[in-house]
Amino acid sequence: MNKNNIIGFVLMGLVLIGFSWYNQPTEEQIAAQRRQDSISAAMKKKAEEDRKIAEVTGKAQALTAAQNDTTSLFYPSLVGKNEQVTLKNSKIELTLDTKGGTLSKAKILNFKDRSGAKDVTLFDRGDQSMNFMMAGKTTNIVTGDLYFTPSDITDSTVTMTAQASNGGAVIIRYALGADYMLRMYVQAKGLAGVFAPNYREMDIEWGEKCRQQEKGFTFENRYATLTYKEKGGGTDYLSETSEEIDEKIDEPLDWVAFKNQFFSAVLIARDDIAANSLLTSIPQEKGSGYLKQYNAKLKTAFDPTGARPTEFEMFIGPNDFRLLQEVEEESTFGKDLELQQLVYLGWPLFRIINRWFTLYVFDWLTGFGFNMGIVLILITMLLKLLTYPMVKKTYLNSAKMRVLKPKLDEATKQYDKPEDQMMKQQAMMALYSKYGVSPLSGCLPMLIQMPIWIAMFNFVPNAIQLRGHRFMWIDDLSTYDPIFEWNTNIWLIGDHISLTCILFCLANIVYSVMTMRQQRDQMVGQQAEQMKMMQWMMYLMPVMFFFMFNDYSAGLNFYYFISLFFSAAIMWALRKTTNDARLLEILEAKYKENQNNPKKTSGLAARLEAMQRQAAEIQKMQQQQRNKR
Repeated sequence: MNKNNIIGFVLMGLVLIGFSWYNQPTEEQIAAQRRQDSISAAMKKKAEEDRKIAEVTGKAQALTAAQNDTTSLFYPSLVGKNEQVTLKNSKIELTLDTKGGTLSKAKILNFKDRSGAKDVTLFDRGDQSMNFMMAGKTTNIVTGDLYFTPSDITDSTVTMTAQASNGGAVIIRYALGADYMLRMYVQAKGLAGVFAPNYREMDIEWGEKCRQQEKGFTFENRYATLTYKEKGGGTDYLSETSEEIDEKIDEPLDWVAFKNQFFSAVLIARDDIAANSLLTSIPQEKGSGYLKQYNAKLKTAFDPTGARPTEFEMFIGPNDFRLLQEVEEESTFGKDLELQQLVYLGWPLFRIINRWFTLYVFDWLTGFGFNMGIVLILITMLLKLLTYPMVKKTYLNSAKMRVLKPKLDEATKQYDKPEDQMMKQQAMMALYSKYGVSPLSGCLPMLIQMPIWIAMFNFVPNAIQLRGHRFMWIDDLSTYDPIFEWNTNIWLIGDHISLTCILFCLANIVYSVMTMRQQRDQMVGQQAEQMKMMQWMMYLMPVMFFFMFNDYSAGLNFYYFISLFFSAAIMWALRKTTNDARLLEILEAKYKENQNNPKKTSGLAARLEAMQRQAAEIQKMQQQQRNKR
């Protein structure tokens, strides 16, 4: 780029900046716009509130009219007293209301909540609702409006019955298994004449305000999603960050899950969930105590004759990969449910690493009863042991280039002009080839390690085994470990500073300094100058990591801190145990051997040399053409 082009770009930039500044609104205009936005927002909110009030009022009026109408089909079940029935085993405690006949509360036992209580309340009355709706010829049956009579009550079973005036009834039977699986059977008996002859589907409207269960709202919210599985296909989910209302799903579904980071409620239908389901996920404000507002409008098969009930299974429990595999085997529907997909292990490549390596190693180590912090350290040491041969190869290759640097400087000193850089590269490659050194041999081992690091980035935040476990100063490895906290939210930082994040960033700085020193020792000419220019970027990375990882779990930051610590220690040990003089002797011997038995360059190195020669010839021809002008 010549001087005139640079001046042109600068002037263009100044014009654009000036134009942007000129078009900025004044403070008075901003204030006026804010007032207008506030008025619009208030009007919109008022209209929404009026709509909801009208809807509730209309329903209440309709219900009141039905309650007063003694000819109403379900007149005997429209008035009553709401009572609770509890189903319980050693893993979970479920509460059902007789008003509506469905779940109102779910407690997952032996998992502490963020307030310190011994059990996690996944949802409570007011947080969760489930309505079964059946459209009749002249009247609609909505289970949420009916009072059910409980019978056949045990610790694990109950039958809810809403009696109709014609002798028929809507019956919902519940059976709780030995762990986290609840089975439901919905049936309309003696009501065949109420429905049209071709009526074959019931509607389900399921909603839940997903509670914040962990200390870190932002971090937990990343993993709270409305997830679903398509019939015969894979899983998908609505956006974790943006609002999606009545998102239409064109395919039939096996299940729908209201998921947070470590717990889920999953509705599974025997006869599939019909196509065109409408799913909603609305993120909630920090401090509200909730992560998302979920809603699912679904349809599934229904037998109006009452001969065959509509069957559901509902998993309510922890997102534990192995547990979800076991629960799927307990399902009586014979489907490939893939419930373990609720534990996000990363994109396909990283999921394979986590699924077939990390999980087995993690299970093996936790089987010894080690503290989870020790498990993370042992996993790090094992990974370092497995990758050590590649790391050593990378370092030795760098060391070879370092001891050859004086010879490279001498061999390339005549190529000091910018237009001679291609010739300089050719001279360097030729010298490396004579000494049996490949500049690219250290790249592949480092690239092989990258998927492991990324796989652990996906594995650690989703490992429920870390939840609630202490290690050293860390109260809970699954969330951040603050050394300072405050009440206001600061942009990019949040409301705390995490100690393990600081340790991770400091270790990153130390490792970056060692890496830059190693690279600087092997660079020649302008490469060394360019390295000096890049140093500020290397120092900036840990600062960026601080803002990115301050909200992340202490377990993940601790893993990265330990990983970088071991990497720096290995690099230091290799540097201390490498005899540069001896290494140079070995290279000189290799040089003499290659002189006596010259070998033709092959593979990637040969292709690179050919590309460099071709580029040098093109550059030479261009220079000749410029000289002729």
